[in-house]
Amino acid sequence: MATILVNSEASIAADGNFGNRVRSAVFWRSGTQILAQIIAWGATLAVIRILDPNDYGIFAMTQVVLVFLSFMNGYGLASSIIQAEKVEPIRIRQAFGMLLLLNGGIAILQILLAPVAADYYRQPIIADLLRVQALIFLATPFMVLPEALMTRNLEFKKPAIINLISAVVGAAVALYFALNGHGVWTLIYAPLSIFWTRAICLVIAVKFYVWPSFNFKGAGAMFGFGATLLASHLFWTIQSQSDIFIAGRFLNPHELGLYAEALFLTTIFAAKFVPPLNEVAFPAYSRLQDDPKALSWSFLKAVRLIMLISCPLYLGMSVTAEPLVGTLFGPKWLEMTPFVTILALAMPVMTLQILFAPANNAAGKPQITARASFVGAILMPITFLIGLQWGAIGLAWGWVIAFPLLTLFTFFQSYRHIGITAGQLAGAIWPGLSTSIAMAAVVYIADQFLPEMIVYARLTILVGVGGIAYIGLLALLAKPTLLEVVQLILRKKAPEPTLDPELSESPS
Repeated sequence: MATILVNSEASIAADGNFGNRVRSAVFWRSGTQILAQIIAWGATLAVIRILDPNDYGIFAMTQVVLVFLSFMNGYGLASSIIQAEKVEPIRIRQAFGMLLLLNGGIAILQILLAPVAADYYRQPIIADLLRVQALIFLATPFMVLPEALMTRNLEFKKPAIINLISAVVGAAVALYFALNGHGVWTLIYAPLSIFWTRAICLVIAVKFYVWPSFNFKGAGAMFGFGATLLASHLFWTIQSQSDIFIAGRFLNPHELGLYAEALFLTTIFAAKFVPPLNEVAFPAYSRLQDDPKALSWSFLKAVRLIMLISCPLYLGMSVTAEPLVGTLFGPKWLEMTPFVTILALAMPVMTLQILFAPANNAAGKPQITARASFVGAILMPITFLIGLQWGAIGLAWGWVIAFPLLTLFTFFQSYRHIGITAGQLAGAIWPGLSTSIAMAAVVYIADQFLPEMIVYARLTILVGVGGIAYIGLLALLAKPTLLEVVQLILRKKAPEPTLDPELSESPS
């Protein structure tokens, strides 16, 4: 096994061009994503200080409907194009035709469901908001296929630049509507402008001037793969949106807004940065699907590096919740501090859970992702229904309780196909987790000795203490992993790996 693993690493290193393309894709996709998110967050935080929690509570209710219907928008068809070894022009035309039919139908369905949702939540304004939001679906076909074609070839530069452009447009629209007193409508028009800007720019960039085909003969394999991912998306939507759907009926918009924005803050890394990395990982893993050892090695490395980021980020967020909320959101949002403290504890596990999907899909096992999502679609709503007995704080604890169970199930479904053992996965997680726990303890103790001061200064000091403590602890407790990160940043060739006994065993 040791020889095979080393050979796998050698085979990956030998394909220098492919490796460079992956690194370039990661740079453009994640690097520009960071810049785009900085722009978006700057506008978001400014808007949050202008609007009220009540606005965000109502918006969260509309998002449940929008996201539930989005599972049918056909993104699985794009994934089938990325995963396929060869794509004929007719398949692209057929996928385009299906996307137009699907999203046009979804837009009509949302308009019809708008008054029903307004009655369910007892908020009449929701009907008008949903009718306008239906325009988002009409932009989807013109985004999905152009981006899928570039993703297939690991071409992320153009879509990355387009993301930046759309982020700037969305930020400008959000600030304009917020400053002019449009309240919750700000949260509707800003994403709408982002979607349509991306759609127009992608069509122009790819020169996607394609006539759709509504003759779907011979497209069974493509639609079959997409249907499996469709089921997975449906179940994921249920598990991720069930808290707002259930709580929106019983909590007032103010309390729901506090919970929803705490969830937004704590899921930033898992929801905004990991999926773009997964977009790179999926086509990269797909190229390695015929080399199981290379696939498992790459997956474990991805887990190790991403856990090095997510664990300190979230555990640090948990122990600095009060000054963090006060600094970013302002004093009127300090009531959401307990939600942030609790939810942040669940997010490293959520991040790990998300990392399994591209590896399973690339290995030709999308049914595992669907199966895990199905279990989550049962587990999460039950947990939220129980947690709601203690109000919104019970919903937050539901994430902490349910997600570790869901991730365990996903591992036991996946490990044979990815080619990893429990020991190998634990070894990949441990450097980031152990040093982050120690770092969080240092930050918590330091906070107890700080005198009264403005929240900005308090947060700055605690972040500085945490950063120094984390790097120092990483050098002390996980020096090989720290060197690996340095080598990756400097793009130096990694030294020949020394395999521990755990890695020398065959995956069980």
